[in-house]
Amino acid sequence: MQLSPLRQFILAAVLWLPASFFLWAVFASPIVWPVARIADLVLTGWLPQVVSGVLHNVARLEVETRLLTGTGARAGLIVLEVNPLIYAWCLPLFAGLVMATPVSARRRLLQFAIGLPVLWLVASWGAVFDTLKLLMFDAGPLGRGALAARGLSADAIALGYQFGYLILPAVTPVALWIVMNQRFLEALLGWREDDESATVGTTAPAAATAAAEPGAPAGGPSTASTGPGSKGSGPAGSGPVDPAPPGQAPRNQGGLR
Repeated sequence: MQLSPLRQFILAAVLWLPASFFLWAVFASPIVWPVARIADLVLTGWLPQVVSGVLHNVARLEVETRLLTGTGARAGLIVLEVNPLIYAWCLPLFAGLVMATPVSARRRLLQFAIGLPVLWLVASWGAVFDTLKLLMFDAGPLGRGALAARGLSADAIALGYQFGYLILPAVTPVALWIVMNQRFLEALLGWREDDESATVGTTAPAAATAAAEPGAPAGGPSTASTGPGSKGSGPAGSGPVDPAPPGQAPRNQGGLR
């Protein structure tokens, strides 16, 4: 039995999505490395008096700040720890969808080349706003004061954090996959705008042709029966003709005699 394209895609997705998440967990350290580099560039460039650097520690990020806390021998700089994997799960989701799509290897590589950098930016957004959230709400008065001095409010940070935590990782990979596989989705769902417009265009002439054809017998010309024993029509202006006995000419009842 041959499976439909939809069932083939669902079966492939069921196989590829768990495999993608497994590989994502195994290779978490190299997957997180671009996020660490992007977060380091953004935070040190945006808040140079607050953040001194972002270190990549296996699958986590360590954000070193310039905020000094404590006194005497117990004084030290605040170091924040961020888990970027809670934002980078969009990468295996996108990879599983692309691998389950029946496209050529060249097109699949092109989709990875476009989609993965975008999704690394999504994960970096989450990591950056996670750091800002920790500075605002967990680092005490030092963190709040440092961010307030640079015009960052608690509401703006909370909004950016929620956007990067709830919306971007879930919506971005699916949206990228849909945009880059429109032909496959149209074939999968059996819908195309061109086909629909062509169907509408051919339906109207067909309806007009059907209306122009002869309809019911009441509206069209009638035909007389010419079978044996029926009375036919004589010449123009004459009446009906009775059949004559054998050997005699027929008699015209209504015309000239």
